[in-house]
Amino acid sequence: MPTLTIDNVHVEVPEGTSVLKAAEKAGVKIPTLCYLEDVQAIGACRVCLVEVEGARALVASCVTPVAEGMKVHTNSKRARSARKTVVELILSDHCGDCQTCERNEDCELQDLARTLGIREIHYTGAKSRQMVDESTPALVRDTAKCVLCRRCVTVCNETQGVGGLFPQNRGFDTVIGPAFCSDLDDVVCVQCGQCGAVCPVGAISERDQIDEAFAALEDPTKTVVVQTAPAIRAALGECFGYPPGTLVTGKMVSALRRLGFDAVFDTNFTADLTIIEEGNELLSRLKKALVDKEPVALPMFTSCSPGWIKYIEYFYPDMLDNVSTCKSPQQMFGAIAKTYYARKIGKKPEDMVVVSIMPCTAKKFESQRPEMHDSGVRDVDIVLTTRELGRMIKQAGIDFHSLPDDKMDSPIGLSSGAADIFANTGGVMEAALRTVYELVTGKPFPFNNLHVEPIGGLEGVKEAAITFEETVPEWSFLKGVTARVAVAHGLGNARSIIERVRSGEAQYHFIEVMTCPGGCIGGGGQPRLTTNEVRKARIGAIYKEDEGKQLRKSHENPDIKKLYEEFLGHPLGEVSHHLLHTHYKPRVKV
Repeated sequence: MPTLTIDNVHVEVPEGTSVLKAAEKAGVKIPTLCYLEDVQAIGACRVCLVEVEGARALVASCVTPVAEGMKVHTNSKRARSARKTVVELILSDHCGDCQTCERNEDCELQDLARTLGIREIHYTGAKSRQMVDESTPALVRDTAKCVLCRRCVTVCNETQGVGGLFPQNRGFDTVIGPAFCSDLDDVVCVQCGQCGAVCPVGAISERDQIDEAFAALEDPTKTVVVQTAPAIRAALGECFGYPPGTLVTGKMVSALRRLGFDAVFDTNFTADLTIIEEGNELLSRLKKALVDKEPVALPMFTSCSPGWIKYIEYFYPDMLDNVSTCKSPQQMFGAIAKTYYARKIGKKPEDMVVVSIMPCTAKKFESQRPEMHDSGVRDVDIVLTTRELGRMIKQAGIDFHSLPDDKMDSPIGLSSGAADIFANTGGVMEAALRTVYELVTGKPFPFNNLHVEPIGGLEGVKEAAITFEETVPEWSFLKGVTARVAVAHGLGNARSIIERVRSGEAQYHFIEVMTCPGGCIGGGGQPRLTTNEVRKARIGAIYKEDEGKQLRKSHENPDIKKLYEEFLGHPLGEVSHHLLHTHYKPRVKV
């Protein structure tokens, strides 16, 4: 535990601690730009420079370990001047359209300039060449705004294991982007948006569809309905100054009504539907394997995360048969809205517009997949991120804080607590286990407060096992069988678990994969910046939502039962097969 002095404050920290973290303990805030807690500390931007007595030059505090007796000055004239010069140089090559930039007032570079008292740019001259990449349905890149912090590179390569972004060229000609300065659509990119989620400026952001949504709402020939993903209710409040983890479900519904949507529904309804279809699919695979002795693809992987689906199409196409055939809850909702609901209100599918509010940029891509037209038209028409909805509410002049709490519409707005926890890593698995266990045993789910603690939390790969000690007659072949399940979040962790399965090191029956760290609550379209503390706050809110409901199991949702009685028939039936299930194909890597 070395003891050092930071701005005349004595502080004792564990060996190996950086000067930056030690300063935090001393109550001193050192500005940073490229630094990303728990993800990246490379000292590339030099904004966190400090003066250390005896050192020949200023040092980057994020990568400099403390030492016994070290004396650090963070606020010396030399340190302040160097920091200011560094930021002025960054600004001199930065596109300065702050007034119209999507990140205006939510920009770390802007905040730095303000904090350091920079009022004018002293350095003029040539600027880097601008390239705007609008090749994908989910993301837009603008190199003129890039500050070369390499956060996106680290997340894409180390957290997600995709490798779509790297520094290209050298020196003044350096560009952060795909190989050979290609467009994102020309290389492997799962469009998860984690690059944009960590970008400190507006160099990578979601493709904005607010104008499309307003145009649909203003079209008198269209019936426009909206669905809201479970993760939105725990994060939307951050767009309006609420602390992370504040549940704003009722205000969100009120805001959507005031925007003019003809009906406000919940993606949670089709999350419950997903559990019924996916649970039965898992049981049918187990029956084929254990009773019929037929070759069947096990373990089965979840299929609700579109970035994960694109990832396995690229990197593990030989395992696509292991992926559940269930569409994601977003796409199930679109198909049900344009068939079942459309008939109920006497509308044609082509006269309806389905808008999704999602925490995920990859959902924009998913909605445009060729597999997603089983209602006769595109199942989901427009996808807005949490951030876009926040901007849309502000554009409409709605005072979010003063809104009353309202409720979702019926018949596709009722959901269980099991559907809420789809937002969290481990939530889909827990929701599935609540239903599968009771279907197989006919007995209540045995875990405390319905939570499977081993698959909660933010550990990258989690495991659990449940033994079916007793069964109902239909599932007697499972008596004494121990179901082994696993959960991975972040595609780098997904790669790890797949490799263990392929090598035979690990054996599971069912695996949940979420593209983004923390699950959907940490999605690429959520309010920035999503740290682990923010993830924990949002996860806690989602569990609170689940625990506050009387209905907490998907198979007990009365409106889901009614949907099967009136329309679908039975799980995995002909109508379900046509509308709610699909198959994916291998993609070629570049």
